[in-house]
Amino acid sequence: MQEKTTPQEQWTEVISAKTSWFDLRLGELWRYRDLVMLFVWRDFVAQYKQTILGPAWHIIQPLITTFTFLVVFTNVARIPTDGQPPLLFYMAGITIWGYFSRCLTSTSSTFTSNAGIFGKVYFPRLTVPVSIVISGLIAFLIQMAVFIAFYLFFYFFTSAKLSPNLWILAIPFFLILMGILGLGLGIIISSLTTKYRDLALLVGFGVQLMMYATPVIYPLSLITSEKWRFVLELNPVCPLIEGFRYAFFGSGTFTVYQLGYCVVITLIIFLTGLGMFHKIEKSFMDTV
Repeated sequence: MQEKTTPQEQWTEVISAKTSWFDLRLGELWRYRDLVMLFVWRDFVAQYKQTILGPAWHIIQPLITTFTFLVVFTNVARIPTDGQPPLLFYMAGITIWGYFSRCLTSTSSTFTSNAGIFGKVYFPRLTVPVSIVISGLIAFLIQMAVFIAFYLFFYFFTSAKLSPNLWILAIPFFLILMGILGLGLGIIISSLTTKYRDLALLVGFGVQLMMYATPVIYPLSLITSEKWRFVLELNPVCPLIEGFRYAFFGSGTFTVYQLGYCVVITLIIFLTGLGMFHKIEKSFMDTV
């Protein structure tokens, strides 16, 4: 005789094997949204825990970097900035690039940094990199507020030729693409580092090299060689940096076609990353 299951005996969670790369079960992220927000708070608070200035470092670091670029690339190297105030030019690039690099470097160590907690309790592993991308938004918004303050000062109190336009409305879209691209590349690297630890040592160096292959410290218009400009435009971050500046300054090398290319490449990288991440998470504890 079959026994009846009482309400107390009904399961609230069923854990089963994933059968393919794209058995993604993204609905679990929504069910675990409270855990995602808990990780977001942990990531933001823990970054500057036991520091004197705390979150103020989100303002100090980009300002120091901006003034360093001013000295080195404007006063020494004499690199032009598309006719825009060098301070604003560098600050705009650093603000949005900083969000991308933070998402990429932090998510690239998802498996190795969280192996302890992953081996003890079940929850969707994707909640960790997603929380990193969201917590990075907090730092971005702080830095964006600083940039806007400097921008308004130059707009109203100097003779700088700033031409804000309707592309400003696309800034949230640029930001979403940056986050998705950083997440996609990060989880690809995270999946590979479970077997190839050398990649973890190359991430920081690789991100620095990528910055120089992206128009952060120079405008794309500075590259006069068609061959090298084509190579730089293959970088999907390039249209986002140029588009961000174009929205505020009205100058730069930015087209809708470049943005369309960025969207396609970002989706390909993100879907590839998701597939690899969910494939590796089934067996990564055997190799980490």
